[in-house]
Amino acid sequence: MVTSSYELQTLDQLREYVTRTLCTHDELEINAFPMTERTLLRGGIPCGMYFCLHGPRSVCYTAIWETDGNSILFYGSTGERFQKTLLVNAPGIACANHVSETAH
Repeated sequence: MVTSSYELQTLDQLREYVTRTLCTHDELEINAFPMTERTLLRGGIPCGMYFCLHGPRSVCYTAIWETDGNSILFYGSTGERFQKTLLVNAPGIACANHVSETAH
């Protein structure tokens, strides 16, 4: 499993990084497939975001941004974790608070 670090300033940069990483790992064309996202809650308080890239043949690739450790965990289509990215700087989860599920 690859571990790296990255700096992201906005939620849009986070989305772009997640999309690019998931697509690159499985050699998919970037922005060719829809992605959904959900804000994760713990005790009613936002604690991260779940991203799901809906690839070809109903295959899903996922990533979870967890704010406690400020990292993104990436998972392939079979559920294996293939990368962990530690965020040096990241947008606040309050920026994503209004997002419950959106397609990109």
